[in-house]
Amino acid sequence: MASSKSYLDFILEQLSLLDDVSYRAMMSEYIIYYHGKVIGGIYDDRFLVKDTKGARELMPLAEMELPYEGAKEMLMVDDLENKEFLRDLFDAMYPELPAPKAKKKK
Repeated sequence: MASSKSYLDFILEQLSLLDDVSYRAMMSEYIIYYHGKVIGGIYDDRFLVKDTKGARELMPLAEMELPYEGAKEMLMVDDLENKEFLRDLFDAMYPELPAPKAKKKK
């Protein structure tokens, strides 16, 4: 099942307290970036984030979900109505995420 554009729009609105949030459509799903780093994505109309220490501290009861077959499990974000929580979540995760990969020169 592909993710809907309306669900993406809802998530982006919920992330409106944050600067520099972007997304990229990929195979009917959406990858979410924060200051250029991949923080998570929307898969089958579920908002999943990478499994980091900061995310686990803020969401100790979060369920682990597979975004798609063959991928690493990610944390399911349930508290989507709380914009302040989402801001705190992204800010806690950001320092733990790897830097974007440098683009290869041709």
